[in-house]
Amino acid sequence: MNVAIFGRKVTKQNAEYYVELFKILKDFGWNPVVHSALQDKLIKKVGIAENCDSFSSHVDFQSGIDLSLSMGGDGTFIQNVKFVRNSQVPILGINTGRLGFLANISKENIEQAMDLVKRKEFEHQSRSLIRVETERNLFGEDNVAFNEVTLQKRETASMITVHASLEGKYLNSYWADGLIVSTPSGSTAYNLSCGGPIVTPGCQVHILTPIAPHNLNVRPMVVPDHMPIKLTIEGRNRTYLISLDGKSLSIKQNEDVEIHKADYMINVVKFEENNFLDTIRNKMFWGTDKRN
Repeated sequence: MNVAIFGRKVTKQNAEYYVELFKILKDFGWNPVVHSALQDKLIKKVGIAENCDSFSSHVDFQSGIDLSLSMGGDGTFIQNVKFVRNSQVPILGINTGRLGFLANISKENIEQAMDLVKRKEFEHQSRSLIRVETERNLFGEDNVAFNEVTLQKRETASMITVHASLEGKYLNSYWADGLIVSTPSGSTAYNLSCGGPIVTPGCQVHILTPIAPHNLNVRPMVVPDHMPIKLTIEGRNRTYLISLDGKSLSIKQNEDVEIHKADYMINVVKFEENNFLDTIRNKMFWGTDKRN
């Protein structure tokens, strides 16, 4: 079994967990395939992974990879998604970061999680993505987002107007600092910070959430993800920001942005005792009341 390993940092705090993971894979007889940049850090700082196979592109996932491990936080998990793409390789997120909504396997439970994978006591949870098209093809082939696409102002205190259409019909003009279009996976990210709803991963929807809207009667909206969304920005400046999962580029005023559901989904490894409802309840302290 070939197991791809992706991580962005090797520190004193997480080095021991890399060592543990490599030992487990060796005991199982599984072959680690390490991201090339991570491999260099592991060799230099920990002295492991020197003779391992490596990957550096999404092309390497088209054949021969059986499982992808993300070592880090949710940001690392999202970066890993960009390598997996449409290969259908399942992703398991091991949390060595902070909150960990996506990478929700505790670093202390690596051995337990890998044992469950070995015994095939897990399921694949399909997560939808957003595909973005712009007039100048700004993002090229990296035009897919796991969490959200955001249109927002830049270098100014002035608000902007984001005009939105849904399936070719005018929806609304958002007078705000920007607008987020989120997947269910991204509902616990920027969308949540701006007052948007939490949506369970299995829902086939997109969420439109304004950023600091000036109109008090403007609220987040949930729409079916098969309906294309068209956005344009109007304001006092010539350029604004468009972001896909945190990667930001400049976009011109009145330049059309079309948003669709991507034509493939990401398979996330989930265990029976570690589900989405448990995660949000534990991470967000739902139901916790110090008075009781």
